[in-house]
Amino acid sequence: MTMQLKSLPHPDGLIIRVDERRLDAAIATAFKDRIRGMIATGGIQIILDLGGVDFMDSSGLGAIIAIYKAMPSGKKLTLTGMTPNVERVFRLTRMDKVLPIQEWAETPASSNKRAAE
Repeated sequence: MTMQLKSLPHPDGLIIRVDERRLDAAIATAFKDRIRGMIATGGIQIILDLGGVDFMDSSGLGAIIAIYKAMPSGKKLTLTGMTPNVERVFRLTRMDKVLPIQEWAETPASSNKRAAE
């Protein structure tokens, strides 16, 4: 099974759009490894667009935290596009106070999503 991730250029780096419905124990390790590989080739600003994720458990949250902690020096990770269920996980664990989260990054994916709403 191929993980559904899209890499889009961004003026300061890279947007990684996660189009997996579930970010849970079944894919957390592979997700973390794949994102780390993409970050290595990206620029300074990495935006992780979670707009396609409807469900995330503690394994998914742990994978995102591990990615954040492993960011190379000088690179910045920002999360965006969270669905209400995913946003709730971040709020309940108070990780919304630790990880940089934007309401919406102006990306092709988020612009298209907002236009469809």
